[in-house]
Amino acid sequence: MNKHWSGRFTKATETEVEDFTASIFFDCALAEEDILGSLAHVQMLGTVGILTKTEGQEIRKGLLQILELFFQGKISMSASDEDIHMKVETELKSLIGPLAGKLHTARSRNDQVALDLHLYLRSKIVTLVTMLKDLNQALLAKAKENSHVIMPGYTHLQRAQPILFAHHLLAYVAMFQRDIERLQDSWPRLNQLPLGACALAGTGFPIDRQMVADLLKFDALYENSIDAVSDRDFCVEFLANAALIMTHLSRLSEEIILWCSQEFAFIELDDAYCSGSSIMPQKKNPDVPELVRGKTGRVYGSLLATLTMLKGLPLAYNKDMQEDKETVFDTMKTVEGSLSIYQGLITTLTVRPDKMLQAAQEGLLNATELADYLASTGLPFREAHAIVGKIVRYCLEGNKKLETLSLDQFKSFSPLFSNDVFAALDLEKIINTRNSRGGTSSTQVENQYNIAAVNLEKTSTWISEKQKLLQEAKNNLISQ
Repeated sequence: MNKHWSGRFTKATETEVEDFTASIFFDCALAEEDILGSLAHVQMLGTVGILTKTEGQEIRKGLLQILELFFQGKISMSASDEDIHMKVETELKSLIGPLAGKLHTARSRNDQVALDLHLYLRSKIVTLVTMLKDLNQALLAKAKENSHVIMPGYTHLQRAQPILFAHHLLAYVAMFQRDIERLQDSWPRLNQLPLGACALAGTGFPIDRQMVADLLKFDALYENSIDAVSDRDFCVEFLANAALIMTHLSRLSEEIILWCSQEFAFIELDDAYCSGSSIMPQKKNPDVPELVRGKTGRVYGSLLATLTMLKGLPLAYNKDMQEDKETVFDTMKTVEGSLSIYQGLITTLTVRPDKMLQAAQEGLLNATELADYLASTGLPFREAHAIVGKIVRYCLEGNKKLETLSLDQFKSFSPLFSNDVFAALDLEKIINTRNSRGGTSSTQVENQYNIAAVNLEKTSTWISEKQKLLQEAKNNLISQ
């Protein structure tokens, strides 16, 4: 097969080289983006007079036919096709003949692939923001269902202080909200048009880059043509954001795995999200959170691979940059799958308030409150801490709880104790005294619900705006 670029070559490409260098089997995922970009490009070429009106219409008609064939799965791929850009041009030539070659006027595969990636990622970012919003809604609903459930809060995985289970879940809502905001923040840097940079130096043809940007709904243009084809910061930024999303999912996974173990028994996962053992009939394994935890390393690897690929590249385009797409595509698939399945897992899990409360009642979790009680009498906190430490040791040695000690026993450690100490040791009261902003009291948790609800509403508005923008770009190019 003759290549579109084979004019200066005297030998055909070795089959092994074709197989090694071809990207068609993965960048075919960019078929729609490639054709939409070409539709905008050909409309601009016709408007500025580089193509005649008839030529532009014929190329456009052919591109739309190819797009429909892609949607129907009727286009086959081979290594000789090289990449999606060459495949589209080859298919176009088979439909309209040599005129297809004029489509590539005033552009290069270098700026073309950059455009495709921008189009792909900006659409997928809207998808990820939507999925994160849905997950936060599921977490918020689960928190509200269990708004009065008390559990131990942990540091170093040791029981520390009593908290509301809802407060714990809302910490993850806050994490995922930051993930949403990071993706939204990346939009201005992502939504820039590289097309028109050509190979690296721009073009001598009288093109109108702003027209193409307007057709595709880009907010800005790359102002340096070398940067336009060299830049993969937007890919790295996506991969870094994805790595953080997976970090948060992995931390949640670790806790869910612990919580549904018999040792904790704080929750039970729905049967539909677990598996059994091939040899032990009693087992119910938390495969979903375990696999999400495992897939997190896969996303980290994609980020590191892309950074490593870029770190020594001279400007402008190099074939190394073909390695950007598989890491992006694999990461997108991994994050989408993880977010999708997690929404159902959270929605269907069962909370065990009795087990959580029992754990909170053990382990002397009200010791900090006892130290605060002494400090409230005017005793320096460090002295109060030392006194309560001795009381804790006394309880551990005698297998006692703080709330079961007598007033005389308390006074043997400090004369500052009085009858109101017992009220101070009640778990529910302890929780509600933690009323500083962001604390675990019922009032503060309610405030956190309200903040989360406002954020979800803002996110829904952002999603609607971007979805409308992307749909308008697509409709205008396809239906005109």
